Formats: sequence, structure tokens, C-alpha cells
Amino acid sequence: MKKFCLFFLLFSIVSNAQTHRFIYEYRFKSDSLAKEFTKENMILDINPEEVKFYPYFFAENDSINKTTNNRNSSWDDALPVLKRNRNANKNTSYVLLNDLFRIQTEDPIHWNLSTETKEVGNYHLQKATTTFGGRNWVAWFNTEITLSEGPYKFRGLPGLIFEVADDQNYFSFNLVKSYQLKSTYDTSEFLESFAGQKAIPITEKLLLKKQIELFNDPLQDFKENFKNSKGEGSFSVMGIKIKTLDQFKELTAMTQERMRKDNNPIELDKAIQYPKSK
Repeated sequence: MKKFCLFFLLFSIVSNAQTHRFIYEYRFKSDSLAKEFTKENMILDINPEEVKFYPYFFAENDSINKTTNNRNSSWDDALPVLKRNRNANKNTSYVLLNDLFRIQTEDPIHWNLSTETKEVGNYHLQKATTTFGGRNWVAWFNTEITLSEGPYKFRGLPGLIFEVADDQNYFSFNLVKSYQLKSTYDTSEFLESFAGQKAIPITEKLLLKKQIELFNDPLQDFKENFKNSKGEGSFSVMGIKIKTLDQFKELTAMTQERMRKDNNPIELDKAIQYPKSK
């Protein structure tokens, strides 16, 4: 049986200025053929006006930066980062390529409520199903917690989503912890920006074009740096010491093959159609 640390869930929300933070364990396979799952803790911050969803290590890194007066930045392309207004279906997603981009999408989710219920810990959960992003999903929510939100883009049920997973078991989000922050948590230094640069607005169509361009020459920046170094000093890519420009051909092919394999997104209908190998 799962154990929850949901300290405040069963009493009323007393301060509109507070952030209600929920921690979900995100289990996923970027490569659908992979034997093992990747696991990462994710934060769902429900603020008075908006909702934010991002990796837990973002907040950890931000805390260290504030303590040490540094500005170290970190990102993981495999993890979703987004925000939206409360009670709205328009999401702003953040994607890091050579620059940090932000994309707005309308993501209404049409749920089918079931009479099926289950008990998890001390919580009574009700089942709901939906088809979203080219996958079928099953969610379990709690009506006693009157927050119509959940992890990623999943929202709109009459209560907080505790669990949601696709029917092929590639992706799952499970609530493991919750607590309150006294004030809205500022994410401007690590979510809406990266390394001091604010996210650039872009359309999905243009983002896809940039993703294909990156696939076609994924090591372009490394090649330019190597050219500029003129062979001086030690230069390595992917743990391989580079001595000639020709070495990038094999490394590029290896990188492209990995990108093809790691192409199992949460929203399957947005999987990138990469060019075939020559």
C-alpha cells in the first residue's frame, strides 16, 4: 500500500497567497523498447492564479543557487515543464534546444467518469478515463480535495488527481507527498528562463522545424568549437577524444540513432517523424 504525506489535504485552504505543492513520482519510457523505466520526482505547484509543473531538481538547484549566490542552470529534455492559469486548458510548455522556447497549446481533456472506486491509504479515489495525445489514460482522483488539477496537462476532474497512467504502462504519475508554502514560489530564474535568458515564444510548427534541423546536425555547436580550437588543447565529445573533424560523422550517426529511439513522448501524436537513415 502506498504511503502519502498529504498533511493538509483534508482541511480547508486558508490563504489565497499560499502555494499548494504536490510531489508526483513520474515513471516513463522515452524509448518504448527499453526494459527499465526512468523515475523522476515532479512538482505541481498550485498557486492562487496559475499552476506550474516541473522537475523537483529545478527547485533543489534554485535553492542551492540562492544559498551560494550562484546561477547554475540544469535541464532534462525528457521531463515536461509547463504552466497554465488556474481552471484553464491553455498550457505554456517550455522546450530547450539551442535556446529555451515556449509554446502555447489548447489542451481540453474530456473525461469519462466511472463508478469504480478504490481506497489508497486513507483516501477514497474515483476512476476516470480519457483519450488524450494519442493515448488512452486512466486517472484516480479524490473529490474531498476540491482542486480540479493534476500532473502534466491532466486536469478538469471534480477533485485532485492522485494517479494517472496510460493503458500501455509507458507513463504514470503517482502522488507521493504534499505540503504548503507560505507564499507563491518564484520560478522566474529557472522555469521561464534558462541561464539568464528568457524563453522565446514560438509556434509548434516552427518548433518542429527546429527539432528536425537539430536532428540533421545535432553536433553543430561542437564542430564549430572544434574548428575554432584549431586542434589546440584537449577536446572531447560523448567521452571520446576528438582529433579530426571526420570523427564527427560517426558521432552524429550515433546521436541521431539515440534521438530516433528516445522518441516516445507523452503525447504520442506529437512524436517527431525524423528522416530515415541513408
